[in-house]
Amino acid sequence: MSTVREAGTYPALVQDLADRGLLDARWRQVWEAVPRSQFIGPDIWRQLPDRCEPVVGTADWLALVNSDEPVVTQLDDGAEDGPGIATSSNSQPSMVARMLGLLSVEDGHRVLEIGTGTGYVAALLSERLGEEQVYSVEVDPGLAQQAADAIAGAGYRPHLHVGDGAEQIPGMGPVDRLIATCALRYIPYTLLRQLRPGGILVAPVAREFWSGALVRLHVQEDGTAAGPFCGSAMYMPMRAHRPVLHEIEGNGRSRAAGLDPARILDLGFALYAGARLPGVRVSGHDTADGARVWVSSAEGAGVMAATGEDVLQYGPGFLWEEIEQAWREYEEAGRPDAGEFGLTVTPRGHQVWVRSPNLVVRPSRA
Repeated sequence: MSTVREAGTYPALVQDLADRGLLDARWRQVWEAVPRSQFIGPDIWRQLPDRCEPVVGTADWLALVNSDEPVVTQLDDGAEDGPGIATSSNSQPSMVARMLGLLSVEDGHRVLEIGTGTGYVAALLSERLGEEQVYSVEVDPGLAQQAADAIAGAGYRPHLHVGDGAEQIPGMGPVDRLIATCALRYIPYTLLRQLRPGGILVAPVAREFWSGALVRLHVQEDGTAAGPFCGSAMYMPMRAHRPVLHEIEGNGRSRAAGLDPARILDLGFALYAGARLPGVRVSGHDTADGARVWVSSAEGAGVMAATGEDVLQYGPGFLWEEIEQAWREYEEAGRPDAGEFGLTVTPRGHQVWVRSPNLVVRPSRA
């Protein structure tokens, strides 16, 4: 159970976001008019590193809702007696403010949101632009109904749609801005087709090698889109984009690490190595000494590595050697940080680049 924490206030939360430069004067007015608590039900959880902790009691509820933390609002897609995995949340307010700032909305813009969730972002956009300018799609019918009730209770009537966010919404027409509030493994080209030339897409992308990075893409006249990565962003994946576990083969083979596993959790390197090594998945966490990571590939190879310890390699090939080679290349490139990377999306797929769209990071493996 959650321990009692001192409850802050929503005005104090908004003030904090403004003090951190995340809300301009117009957006501050919007946030002040749309309290977060109106979109969060009584049953909530706090996301811990290894589990979701139920929040019990009014004081704890208020403390979490009025904090700059995500609030988990659904476990196991709503199923009972599941493993307790978070499947929907009201996102961290500072992350929402960052994404809305990157969206660069102007009066008269039409906006599409992928992932209605609790309805909070749709309500913020409705307050800013007018409800008739806002479209939002949610795949979970139960969540969609709860969000519709909350949004209506707050006095807004945006265009709400139940369905797959990757599919074209019938009768909507092109929009000026698109924001995804769920992590995408890739940017479906159908999303770009719903944006006008000159439009902007802001979305968290979670590929195999990195667990989440914001991207801001500008749509070109030819329908392609390109833009920079804008820092890390941890979001729950779109349901159709959830990762599939790799089956690992064989017994572990020990060898000296050669590379501190903490290096591969750096977002700049992860963006580079993810482009060089498609199909290689990394998960891990910081430790008191550095980091502990688990790496796997679709071919059945795996690596367990921890700072200061030998690595254990499983399955075919030399996966850790591939990662060490990618690190050497990254060093030779000057260790570009995450803000120097960008993404181009075309009907043929994705290209990660560094410093310029012309400097594409090509895959080194099939």
